[in-house]
Amino acid sequence: MSIQHPQINLSRRGLLKFGAGAIGTGVLTAGLSSNLLAAEKKPVEEDITPDKALQELLDGNERFAKRKRRNSDQTYSRLVEVAKGQKPFASILGCADSRVPSEIVFDQGLGDLFVCRIAGNIATTQQIGSLEFGSLVLGSKVIMVVGHERCGAVEAAIKGAEVPGRIGSLLEAIKPSVESSKDKSGDKLENACKANILAQVEKLKSSTVLSELIKAEKLKIVGGYYDLDTGEISIVS
Repeated sequence: MSIQHPQINLSRRGLLKFGAGAIGTGVLTAGLSSNLLAAEKKPVEEDITPDKALQELLDGNERFAKRKRRNSDQTYSRLVEVAKGQKPFASILGCADSRVPSEIVFDQGLGDLFVCRIAGNIATTQQIGSLEFGSLVLGSKVIMVVGHERCGAVEAAIKGAEVPGRIGSLLEAIKPSVESSKDKSGDKLENACKANILAQVEKLKSSTVLSELIKAEKLKIVGGYYDLDTGEISIVS
């Protein structure tokens, strides 16, 4: 039996109405005027497309990898500017690994990126909700799931490590990707890391909020693989 979903008006007014209904009027009301209406400086044009937003990320990473960072929006004046409100052009679901700080590896400034970080770059319910907010309300045009070379969480999932506390919940979320990639040729850990990236991309795309934005060509979701040795990010597909 197919279930028909009502069409969502994805105009600016439609987004605000839908966002308020989906997330809760009380949560959004306090910040809407400052977050949505303030005209902050951005590294790219106001009406940036998802494709251009992705290219801005990749260009920034290329600058980082070639040691040509600009850092133009990491100043005190930029801090004062974005204190009035935020309008990030891109969102990152990244691993909590201390060696992969998003603003640095993408050469972006304060207020440019909406970042969620968690060990293993997994899309939990809370992470998905945060990224829905970043795209629907704040206007982010691209979400990149960033995994990385030699990820410790993925390696632990491959080994079936016994871990204390709630660390095991992370490994359980990664195990399906380990299983799906186990018969592939090549480096076992790299294959599992990339399979995990793609699995989280698909999980994000299953969100009703994000899928509607994708259909309206207002959002793109992609996977990226970070090389710890070179600093380069490659698109995973």
